[in-house]
Amino acid sequence: MSAVTAAVGDTGEVTGGLLAMLLTAALALLAAAYGRGVHELWARRGIGDVLPGWRVAAFGVGLFTVLGAQSGPVTALAERGLAGHMTQHMLLLVAGPLLAAGAAGLPFTLACPATARRRIARLRVAAGVRWLRRPVAVALVAGGGQTVVLWFWHLPVPFLAAERHPALHVLEHACFVGSAWLLWAPLLGTARHRLPAPTGMLLLIATMLPASALGAVLTFAPRPVYPPEVLGADPLADQQLAGLLMWAPMDVAALVVTLALFLRWLLAQQRRRPERVTSPEGDGRLTTTEGMVT
Repeated sequence: MSAVTAAVGDTGEVTGGLLAMLLTAALALLAAAYGRGVHELWARRGIGDVLPGWRVAAFGVGLFTVLGAQSGPVTALAERGLAGHMTQHMLLLVAGPLLAAGAAGLPFTLACPATARRRIARLRVAAGVRWLRRPVAVALVAGGGQTVVLWFWHLPVPFLAAERHPALHVLEHACFVGSAWLLWAPLLGTARHRLPAPTGMLLLIATMLPASALGAVLTFAPRPVYPPEVLGADPLADQQLAGLLMWAPMDVAALVVTLALFLRWLLAQQRRRPERVTSPEGDGRLTTTEGMVT
């Protein structure tokens, strides 16, 4: 029996190593495609034009965050218990907004051959795609996808399956990164593709509430909901710490971004309709703007 167990363990290590190599290759391909698109864009329009340097840096940091979450000390920490695993998940979710801030749509398109570019252009103007690009549809797809991914992969059965099968583990992490990227793309992308501020605020609030509920369930559960093999030495304390790691950082991040969106929206309203802002230097007289008495 021990020989069979050892053989299974060796097979799992080989599979895990192969998947790690494939992940590194996939990240390298993303970096190469993005770099080629940025080079072509800046060669046409000038360095920093259209796509600022900070967006390029954010995309690079996002790729390194994904790579760091899959190897080294983070992986070792994830193997010690649920709290370490949740730390790994939070890093993958952090990579999402970094990749979204990179506004990769245009660079990836420019990196494609001319034939593929024309097909992408035709796809963008198709009726179904135009409907999906409407603000309400984008919010529903992005928020719903993030909520489903977060809850599904943290249910005990899928979570345990991902722990036992390396391929499912990679799929789980890809879902985390992809759903977070999709969620933050209409919030941190270029102004042309960004959601209106009120819609963005509602999207964040509606998405973070289910995530907070999941964190609260793990924090306040009277007994462990996961099997002992994925928990630390003190199962209940490990699960509670994991719940807090999911709960607190996500709520703080959502609150900060929501406030930033709200302030940006207020400033935009002020620039658009300055006549509605009362000047502290006014002498109390009525003023007329475009034929309207204010």
